[in-house]
Amino acid sequence: MSFRPPPATACWQHRGARSGFEVAYFSAREHGWRIDGTTAAIEDAQTWVVTYRIEVDAAWATRSARITARTIAGARETLLESDGAGRWLVDGDRAPRLDGCVDVDLESSAMTNTLPVHRLGLQPGARADAPAAYVRALTLIAERLDQVYERIPDGPEHRQYDYAAPSFGFTARLAYDDSDLVVDYPGIALRAD
Repeated sequence: MSFRPPPATACWQHRGARSGFEVAYFSAREHGWRIDGTTAAIEDAQTWVVTYRIEVDAAWATRSARITARTIAGARETLLESDGAGRWLVDGDRAPRLDGCVDVDLESSAMTNTLPVHRLGLQPGARADAPAAYVRALTLIAERLDQVYERIPDGPEHRQYDYAAPSFGFTARLAYDDSDLVVDYPGIALRAD
């Protein structure tokens, strides 16, 4: 499946789970893409800012993610690095708990749901497991998150995927544009540009 390249920038208004705003910038590289973004939000009466730089290869497999967070408790930073085949380092240490994950998924970001959709290139009716290295917004702790994406027939304006994160008991129907960037993530975020 082919996609239009992502735009130079995109933004989302976070709603439901948190209130806030996310902006991401996409830069083509010789062997993939670099995505720089920031989310500023309030959730459960706590304010936070998370900034990220994610590098993906030509197949959209995550190769690295540098994430910084600022909360009332101070600043934190973490670096995730992947071989692109499911083996990870977190801050330079091997992280076997993330074995088999190809994508990074940031709790603070709607944009990161673009990564597995791009990488998988599912046709309507196809379904795939997409476990991810899931990074928490406040602590930057990386854990395994099992996820499932199922491409359903497109809606009148957008591509659609049924998404499930069983460990959270969460399911949603996500809408994407023709660059496969999230347009509507019910209860989480809505594209604002």
